[in-house]
Amino acid sequence: MLLLVAMGNLAWSLSAKANFNGKLTVEIDGLKNKQGQVCASIFASSEGFPSDRNRGLQKQCTKITDTPLPITFKNLKAGSYAVAVFHDQNNDSTLNSNLFGVPSEGFGFSSNPEILARAPKFSEAAFLVAGPDTNIQIQLKYF
Repeated sequence: MLLLVAMGNLAWSLSAKANFNGKLTVEIDGLKNKQGQVCASIFASSEGFPSDRNRGLQKQCTKITDTPLPITFKNLKAGSYAVAVFHDQNNDSTLNSNLFGVPSEGFGFSSNPEILARAPKFSEAAFLVAGPDTNIQIQLKYF
C-alpha cells in the first residue's frame, strides 16, 4: 500500500512538472552592428518554420541595446520548439534578400544548424523545453 501511494505521488509530481509554463531565454550573438532590431519567432511545429512568422507560436522584435542580445519567450509548455531570428537592420520587420534570394541581413536558428543551400528543417533546429527556465544561444550568420 505504501508503495502504491509513493508511485501515485511520483506520477502526480511528474505530471505537475509537465504542466508548467516555462520561460525561454534566447541569447543572440554575432551581431554585425547595433543598427535596427532583432526579430525572433518561436515555432512549436514545422508548420510555417522558419519563414512564416505569422504561423509561429510567438514573435517579437527587440531594439539592439547589448551584444549578445537576450530575447525571452514566456508561457511555454514542455515540448519541442525551434526559433528563427534575423537582424532587421532597416527596421522593416522583414528578412531582406538579394535578387537570388540570399539574405542580405543576418539570420540564425536554434541549435545553430549548418546552413548550405536552404533554410533548416524544423527537426534540424529543434530543442526541448523541459523545465521552467531554458536558455539557448543563436549565432547569427551574414552572407
